[in-house]
Amino acid sequence: MNLQEVLASYEDRLHRVELRIKELFRNKVPFIPLIGDYIISSGGKRLRPLFHLISADLAGYEGDASINIASIIESIHTASLLHDDVVDMAEVRRGKASANALWGNQVVVLVGDFLYSNALREAVLLKNQKIMEALSAATTRMTEGELLQLNKVGDPDISEAEYIDIISAKTGALISAACRTGAVLGGLPEEKEQALADFGMKIGIVFQMADDILDYMAEEHELGKKLCKDLEEGKITLPLLLLLSEADENDKAEVRSIIRDFSESGLERIMGLLKKYRSIDASVAKAKKMTEEARADLASFPQGRAKDALLAIADYSLRREK
Repeated sequence: MNLQEVLASYEDRLHRVELRIKELFRNKVPFIPLIGDYIISSGGKRLRPLFHLISADLAGYEGDASINIASIIESIHTASLLHDDVVDMAEVRRGKASANALWGNQVVVLVGDFLYSNALREAVLLKNQKIMEALSAATTRMTEGELLQLNKVGDPDISEAEYIDIISAKTGALISAACRTGAVLGGLPEEKEQALADFGMKIGIVFQMADDILDYMAEEHELGKKLCKDLEEGKITLPLLLLLSEADENDKAEVRSIIRDFSESGLERIMGLLKKYRSIDASVAKAKKMTEEARADLASFPQGRAKDALLAIADYSLRREK
């Protein structure tokens, strides 16, 4: 099974999720549905809702609450993207003008605030304490991750552990919550709930690692963003971390200088050093190892379409091209 087959098998339910997301954007304040429609029309694979729907299936859940929870999860994700683009001063999102480029930072921040608060309000209405705790904890951690990353911008001394902490919070936390809430709906025992949450966290980390690796391979892939945007913004991600750990003292000093004072010529030099020290290959190897650990978290679950679907998304997260 591959990602396209997974998406096809969940097409009907994802369509229901999409309709529910549109309902969450309905509001008398015109900016909210306007920006909501723009974001929804921009596309995206809706992977976070998909993680939840599949996890609920794996847990044996057969009700409709999963549709609502999946839409809440996507609303939280959308809010985070709106805020991220403001923080990063991004002008492009998925190959289109970002919402903040069109409507301004003030409006977009407030719409993001609305999405966060409205999503958590919807979660409260579910009257399930474990689900509320999982979603609110993920939302809190996502914000912590953004602040941690801001604190490390332009810092060549960031450690790999700090990097993992940042991407665990920014990307892993919500995917982990998506998987955990599926397990909660199905009433799985604590150890299996935790196994699914661990799987989601690790695949979230892999997904972000892959995104960070692709940022240095944009000549080969259409990403809808410019080459090495992370480096230009001062974000020290896995390829650069591994380059700093393996380079000799002269090359390391040069890399640190480029991080402090970014330039196009410095970018060309970084690309050359990444090839010299095979830092991209080393980054891919780390992501692959994390994927294998995530797959192992599902070992206690019986074989079936739901498990195959999660494993297919795990493989996609590692090997995706955009």
